Amino acid sequence: MTPTRTRALAALALALTGPVGLAACGGGTSGSASPAAGAGVNGRTFTLDLAGDPGALDPQGSAVSALFGMTQFAYDNLVAVAEDGTIRPQLAKSWTVDGTTLTFTIMDGVTCSDGTPFTARTVVDNIAYVEDPANKSPFLGVFVPAGAKASASGSTVTVKLAAPAPFALNSFSNLPMVCDAGMKNRTTLKAGTNGTGPYVLTEAVPSDHYSYELRKGYTWGPGGATTAEQGMPAKVVVKIVANETTAANELLGGTVNAVMITGPDADRLAKAGLTSVGTQAIIGEQWYNHGDGHVTADAAVRMALTRALDLKQLQVALTSGKGVPATQLAALAPSGCAGDAVTGNVPSFDAAAAGAALDAAGWTKGSDGIRVKNGKKLSVSLIYDNSLGSGGSAAAELAVAAWKAVGIDAKATQQNQTQLSGALFGTGDWDIAWAPVNVSAPDQIMPFVSGAKAPKGTNFAAIDNADYLTLATKAMGANGADGCKDWFAAEQALYKAADLVPFANNVIPTFLKGAKLSIIGSIVPTSIRMLG
Repeated sequence: MTPTRTRALAALALALTGPVGLAACGGGTSGSASPAAGAGVNGRTFTLDLAGDPGALDPQGSAVSALFGMTQFAYDNLVAVAEDGTIRPQLAKSWTVDGTTLTFTIMDGVTCSDGTPFTARTVVDNIAYVEDPANKSPFLGVFVPAGAKASASGSTVTVKLAAPAPFALNSFSNLPMVCDAGMKNRTTLKAGTNGTGPYVLTEAVPSDHYSYELRKGYTWGPGGATTAEQGMPAKVVVKIVANETTAANELLGGTVNAVMITGPDADRLAKAGLTSVGTQAIIGEQWYNHGDGHVTADAAVRMALTRALDLKQLQVALTSGKGVPATQLAALAPSGCAGDAVTGNVPSFDAAAAGAALDAAGWTKGSDGIRVKNGKKLSVSLIYDNSLGSGGSAAAELAVAAWKAVGIDAKATQQNQTQLSGALFGTGDWDIAWAPVNVSAPDQIMPFVSGAKAPKGTNFAAIDNADYLTLATKAMGANGADGCKDWFAAEQALYKAADLVPFANNVIPTFLKGAKLSIIGSIVPTSIRMLG
């Protein structure tokens, strides 16, 4: 859930916490004559270095950004979104949207990696699986509107929504489709794949590497992309490499083809003259645990924690001076709404006011400088994603120091994506989290800031903001971007209450050497070309 990648989260990403930390590594040889410089070379291997292990590989079971990025290699979506925001065919060759009814006509000849046909009935089963709360899919309400019911007739899928969903078509562009055998036995998806995608998983060694091989006869990629394109890698290897400096060194040494860098190593690669593809994303987003038993359930404490921070200073530290202030929750391009909902609506930096608010709330400083109320110290824990790199550590040190200065005992802990996801959606053992949730449409954030609390739902911070819900519900009744004014007002209700605090955006570069590719939230597998 630390997502740093996602086409909607991602790059569920649903990349749940920001852009994905991908690095790529090339190797292998081609059996054909060498093409001219710059032309695609067949038969080679493209290797990605992920900052964190994806955990279980069920593509509908986790919002961890590492998993979302890997999912794209083995699974397809009903439709795809182009860089300009237009919808393109993928598994569906055509579609219609009529109010709360969507129809998809599935392409002929689509097959799963096990050779079985992919049908409209399979789509219905996928939607029903995500819709069932017992399955605890984080995509419910994010990529599949809650209450949606699907039916199949021949090659046509009809989806009836329970309520208006202005960006529903965009959302379905992020829902990976599992084939029948995988639907019948989900345990096979923990360390294997069963999809229609351009690659199939051949080896899984958790915390070490994952290997994929190219499928022949694949012709239903985004916009009609196929695996017969010149230069598509014959093999993809995903390695788990946590250290960005190591990944950057490998790129400079010529043993990798691409690496996504969130920290200061980006300067070295840029100065070396390497080209890059940028991904705009929220990288700094502070969540408070509103759950029972946490001091951050107290609005006065949340407000003080927010006002004690110089968010501009944190932004500079977190992004190594490369970032900009956050502007909205749906930061991934192409975004459903354009504009700035953040500036002027997040509580401003004022350490004295933070201290005064705590005084008024009955938190008084003890002899050691730490505030106490009813015999209990004011202590908080901050957890943050290790994919934020050295910038994340520097920013965390600044935050801890700022909180201690106003009498709050704070401790920061760096965690990998599996640990962070387990804390947010499982144990609840956290008070403050830097876990950027990256989406491309404002309705996709709703399940994370309202509704059922984790572990039953995706509202991991247990937020309950009536003003947000009222305004978001109004926005849901509008047609697409027509509701953006209300979406922004809904977001602002969260900021003003210090329910969550977005504070830094950044364009995360993926540096390239010996390969080219496109990124739309996450790397588009059919766009990868190995160069001569």
